[in-house]
Amino acid sequence: VQLVQSGGGAVESGGSLRLSCAVSGYIDTMTCMGWFRQGSGTEREAVAMVDGDGSTTYAESVKGRFTTSRDNSRNTAYLQMNSLNSEDTAIYYCGAASTCTDTMQHLEVWVEHWGHGTQVTVSS
Repeated sequence: VQLVQSGGGAVESGGSLRLSCAVSGYIDTMTCMGWFRQGSGTEREAVAMVDGDGSTTYAESVKGRFTTSRDNSRNTAYLQMNSLNSEDTAIYYCGAASTCTDTMQHLEVWVEHWGHGTQVTVSS
């Protein structure tokens, strides 16, 4: 199983970007797809997750600005990021987890496959 990320790049504050995470190889359509980020000098944090049935959960820091979704027919998950600010600057990773969790903080331990990461830079 491989997770191939695309999207990201540089944008001005207030702008938008969309990340994609394409899964190759067999993966259960009920697998939880999570999005994580790691800024310079910070620990990796989970920001969004989407369950196999499309239900979503977000970290407070991105709620109302980020939207995650998935297209099971394409084995692809998406992270739409709007109203970006400099605090969103980070490397973003997607992860395929065996289960979604009740809280964002517990998701990472369930991730079985990781994307390679993509840089998002927001200039003020």
